[in-house]
Order: sequence, then structure tokens, then C-alpha cells
Amino acid sequence: MRRFRITINGKTTYEAEVEEIKSEIKRTENAPNPQPAAEQTVPAAPQPEEQPQVQAAEASAAAVTSPMPGTILDVKVKEGDEVKKGQVLMILEAMKMENEILAAEDGKIKNVYVQKGASVNTGDPLVELA
Repeated sequence: MRRFRITINGKTTYEAEVEEIKSEIKRTENAPNPQPAAEQTVPAAPQPEEQPQVQAAEASAAAVTSPMPGTILDVKVKEGDEVKKGQVLMILEAMKMENEILAAEDGKIKNVYVQKGASVNTGDPLVELA
């Protein structure tokens, strides 16, 4: 067991114990012996930036959709508002965490599909940008 102290937003501190599980691979005599694959050059994937509790909204055809199931705690925009890329559109509570739903691009709010207190699923439309 290893013990960790976790601080969230510099305010709340939790202590957690984590058990490391080591995987044991058992090989039978009839199992084929894996051969090393020919080396392939694969570009390294860019490392995502860590931004706890902030979710960039998915955009498809100018619709901002829910990245996860949860409850809308606050709607920060209304129809007709001009928004900039990265502006907070609403707050989504998921797994007892508040997640900021951000505008993926500049635009004008055409429709707001949810209201405060609404439950949403992954992929549900939240707002539409014009």
C-alpha cells in the first residue's frame, strides 16, 4: 500500500491509500512465442495539457454537446449572446465535480437547449452556435 495526499484547487486535501497490483503473465507450453515486430516509425502523440475540472466542449456542426453525463448547475449564456473561444458557457456537475463547458469557437448563441437543473447524457446538445 502507498499513501498519497491529494489537494484539489489548493483548498481541500484528501488522503488516499493505493495498492499497486502487479500483473503476472502465465505462459503455457502450447502458446506461440511472440516475435518482435519490425520497427515502425510512429510520430509521438502530443501530451494533453492538464486542466482539472475544465472540459472543452465538443463541437459538431456548431452544436456544443455534453462531454459526459451529469446535471447542469448553471447556464452562463442566453440566446443572442456573442461568445469567444474558451468562454464558459455553462457548469456541468458530473461525479460530484463541477466542469466548465467552454466555447470551442467564436460565435453567437443561436439556441440554448438546456436549463439549470437539467440532466444530460454524453452527446446531448447543450447550445448551438451560429
